[in-house]
Amino acid sequence: MTQLFPRATLKKIIKSHYNKALTKNVDVMIYLDYILFLQRLAEEANAEASQGINEKKIEERHIVAALERILQEFQG
Repeated sequence: MTQLFPRATLKKIIKSHYNKALTKNVDVMIYLDYILFLQRLAEEANAEASQGINEKKIEERHIVAALERILQEFQG
């Protein structure tokens, strides 16, 4: 099985920001949350681009418009 992300590196990053003990699979949960965030952002940016007339590409402005909505969902 291929490794999707470097677990040791991610754990080091998390530990450097939070001086607390981590559970065994906390890095996996953070990675999955990150992937869900990116997927939702891509979907919202696509929807934003679809609202425009003759929009065939997702541009930075579509991502920025979708970003604030998505960040509100993932904050809580």
